[in-house]
Amino acid sequence: MKVTVENKKNLEKNLKVLIDKTTINKELEQRYEQIKKDVVLKGFRPGKVPTDIIKKQFGKAVYGEVIDKILKESSAKALDEKKIRPALQPKIDLKSFGEGKDLEYTISITEFPEVKLDTLDKIKFDEYEIKIEDSETNKRIKEIAKNQKNFIEVDAAKVANEGDLVSFDYKATVDGNEFEGNEGKNTQIEIGKDLFISGFDKQLLKAKKGDEINVEVTLPENFPKKELVGKKSIFKCKINYVKKPKEVEINDDFAKTLGAKDLNDLKKIMSKQINEEFKNSLNMISKNQILKGLEQIKVEDVPQALIDEEIKVLGQGQTEEDLKKNKINLEKNASKRIKLGLILNEIGEKNKIKVDPNEIQAEIQKQLSMMPGQEKIIMDYYKKNPSASASLRGTLYEEKIIDFIKSKAKSNKKVLNKIEAEKIIKAENEKNLEEQNKTIKASTSVKDKNKTKKKENKALPTKKTKKVSKK
Repeated sequence: MKVTVENKKNLEKNLKVLIDKTTINKELEQRYEQIKKDVVLKGFRPGKVPTDIIKKQFGKAVYGEVIDKILKESSAKALDEKKIRPALQPKIDLKSFGEGKDLEYTISITEFPEVKLDTLDKIKFDEYEIKIEDSETNKRIKEIAKNQKNFIEVDAAKVANEGDLVSFDYKATVDGNEFEGNEGKNTQIEIGKDLFISGFDKQLLKAKKGDEINVEVTLPENFPKKELVGKKSIFKCKINYVKKPKEVEINDDFAKTLGAKDLNDLKKIMSKQINEEFKNSLNMISKNQILKGLEQIKVEDVPQALIDEEIKVLGQGQTEEDLKKNKINLEKNASKRIKLGLILNEIGEKNKIKVDPNEIQAEIQKQLSMMPGQEKIIMDYYKKNPSASASLRGTLYEEKIIDFIKSKAKSNKKVLNKIEAEKIIKAENEKNLEEQNKTIKASTSVKDKNKTKKKENKALPTKKTKKVSKK
């Protein structure tokens, strides 16, 4: 194999590859020998079919198969030999081929640009640690206890108030007529939550055991009998009992109902849970700081072809008109994303960072644990969509690179309480929103300028040709 490199411009290269006919013929003969072992032709014993007969019958197909194999293997070898990393899928152009001829072809390549990695210890970022105070943990446990209150039946003479639980039987009518499913037994509602039919539970205020009450409501849109939706209905209710809420005692027994060993264990679980709620947001802030630092690294000649491909991704779902309006912003964002991607990839390559298949499986299992009952749906999704696994691999790869950078960069460690963490997250969200608004305004400004130019052009007087009088 002979390989020569021709530089076109910037990062674009052509590799001219020559495979001599001797090599091709050798591959062909090997393939014919393989076929000879398996082929069955009338009049010949298995394995005894002459090569000439096989060539006559299968020659064209075998030649095509062998050439495809040679192209695949030799192109990969050529790139490796010349130490070229394609940024995009290489294009192969056949120049000369045919039985008894040398194979000549060209590989058109857009190469990865050179990334001049500075020392990563110049990058600075904030590393956050959340210290959850006991008061916050206790507050969270009290909220859970409040939502799990017990109800105890009270004396028949006591009336129902806000927050009480009322049990009743009912029979409903519309325009005095009964309908299918109009009866209910031992129906329970908590007064004030308005979860039955809008405005229903308020009409049970001051009711007591044994009372018979007519409740008038408008049947809602989600009512099973569609023909009755929006109609007035009378519910004749008989009150079975009234129960008052009893505050749940927060102790070891309560903790056990929530799956904890005891109250101390529950506090630890709650503290960890609150911490996790802030962790992702704060980690994202740290990551953004690192990415800002990486933007200072020089990348020579980002290939336009890569930017164009990224624009296609960013512009998905947009109309042709929108793409034209946002062209400048799309190019800017695409260029920025590609540059960061190249830098991250270079760090990953130079430091031999890899994602193990077991890590992908572990992440899928993590997703499964977060969505109980949907395990089969999730697994089927990954089996049927290889791109989903590839995307997951990409995410894990980026996370591992960011973690590597964190280990080398300068961290400013900050210990925060819950209120401080909320302030930082809020400030970051407001900053991101402001940047988004600036981008939208810039896009609108370009649009308005274009409109103004069109109007100005329309307003310009057209030059009239002077009539030449005939004398």
